Amino acid sequence: MSLIDSRMITTAFELDGYVIEQNLGIVRGIVVRSRSVVGSFVGGLQTLFGGNITIYTEMCEHARQEAFDLMMAHAVQKGANAIIGFRYDATEVMEGLTEVLAYGTACVIRKS
Repeated sequence: MSLIDSRMITTAFELDGYVIEQNLGIVRGIVVRSRSVVGSFVGGLQTLFGGNITIYTEMCEHARQEAFDLMMAHAVQKGANAIIGFRYDATEVMEGLTEVLAYGTACVIRKS
């Protein structure tokens, strides 16, 4: 299964130079992640020195990318070649357990 060209995914509600032929509805990708014991320990050490807590940054980036990829796969399953109105959301389900949601509107577009 091929994914959607990342240039065809936007936070806007239109793509310059393209016409939306069909709105296929909402698509989403959901990932729930927890911190590992090792990650919590290393993150705790990094907080002692201040600055960017790289282990958590990497964990968040991986979760966002996985949710993004799942959203794209969902759009492809619906027959889309674009996603408009793309957004991320994150919610702490419980302490140390976070849900990351990527969502948008799947569309079929063509060059105008």
